[in-house]
Amino acid sequence: MKKTNPFYKTTAWKKCREAVLARDNYLCQRCLRNGKLTPAFVVHHIDPLKDNPDKAFDESNLESVCASCHNRLHPEKGRGGGGVEKRRKARIIRAAPNDEAVAF
Repeated sequence: MKKTNPFYKTTAWKKCREAVLARDNYLCQRCLRNGKLTPAFVVHHIDPLKDNPDKAFDESNLESVCASCHNRLHPEKGRGGGGVEKRRKARIIRAAPNDEAVAF
């Protein structure tokens, strides 16, 4: 299990995150560009924090995104890691109603 970067627990980040979410009206900016209205609860660093720590609080480097978009932006952080997205198949079970009436 990966540890969360301590940066994301700081008061400064929490305030910055809240400001960006409010600026973006709590809407996923990536979905919005595709004409979809999706609530956003994640703030994404466009230029990665590890590569550009000087842009950590730069609001022009931050955008609000939904969890689905954030997972697409960071497939390496998903389950299993490795950057490979696994497709899951759903098994569909069809059931027919019972013709017998049961009295209690």
